[in-house]
Amino acid sequence: MKELNHGSIRKILIRSVNWIGDAVMTTPAIDVIREHFPHAEITILANAMVSQLFLHHPGIDNIITFDRQGKHHGVGGRLRLAAELRNHAFDLAIILPNSFDSALVPWLARIPVKIGKCSDGRTLLLSGRYNAAKGATPCHEVEYYLNLLHCFGIKGSSTQPHLFITAEEESRASSLLAERGIQADDFVLGINPGASYGSAKRWYPDRFAQVACNLANKWSAKVVIFGGPGEAAISADIDHRLEGTAVNLAGKTTVRELMALIKRCNFFITNDSGPMHIAAAFDVPLVAIFGSTDHTGTSPYNSRAVVVRDNTVECAPCKLRECPTDHRCMTSVSEDSVISAALELYDQLQR
Repeated sequence: MKELNHGSIRKILIRSVNWIGDAVMTTPAIDVIREHFPHAEITILANAMVSQLFLHHPGIDNIITFDRQGKHHGVGGRLRLAAELRNHAFDLAIILPNSFDSALVPWLARIPVKIGKCSDGRTLLLSGRYNAAKGATPCHEVEYYLNLLHCFGIKGSSTQPHLFITAEEESRASSLLAERGIQADDFVLGINPGASYGSAKRWYPDRFAQVACNLANKWSAKVVIFGGPGEAAISADIDHRLEGTAVNLAGKTTVRELMALIKRCNFFITNDSGPMHIAAAFDVPLVAIFGSTDHTGTSPYNSRAVVVRDNTVECAPCKLRECPTDHRCMTSVSEDSVISAALELYDQLQR
């Protein structure tokens, strides 16, 4: 590719990643794009779930939502989406995912400059290709996205993930909690026992309940259980073990409501998940339990977070959705280790 002519770029398309947690980790890169192109019109292309995450983001002018199961399904749907993008006359597409499909649509849309990682057989679809240095030390995903931009001379000062909600959304979250007996001056302990990627990432409901009970007693906290619709059973199990003392919101919130409610938390206990990254982006102190996933790349990118894992388990991180053996990476993480980590972090932050 010829050197990127930054001065001629007026309309930018950012193809977002597809998972909430991954999208949170791209927010420093999005801020850098805005900083580097202060006068450009920036549009993000994302699925319906991730689109909600970027509402009210000051660095984004427009959001285009694609629906792979609906009007953008299959070959015809991809052509339809490409035609929609072509009407916007973008000068540059910055493709954050590594998939073939994410590069194909901007190519079909005839966007003149398309930059992204050289992967998944999409070399010919890109005009600018990022190749991570062979043998380089693995880095955090936040740093990966920034490195991708730096490769093309797109630089800025942002390094930390952060999200935005409105005062109205915060007020609605406060009202929702007040209806359930949680007032503005109550200490809120958030519990997030789910993880959308698969069961290998999930710690156990009985252990989450024990941790919640112990910390709630020590901190005089109100417990709020979070989760998606697919995690209702896990959350109900914890709610039952806490004998009705918790507020169970699993499967009952939109992404925007989830964001506002997590921001209200004073402390968060979680698996490696989207809500974990949301909490970190809002500077909520948290303990994250890791097993099958690699904490070096996807840990909460925040100094107010602690990862608890068993680093003696040889098969971890396997990055599998389901454990093929005995789930030892999670069974070996005790309630006491999580409680101790939480208490130590909380004490440090109070000094």
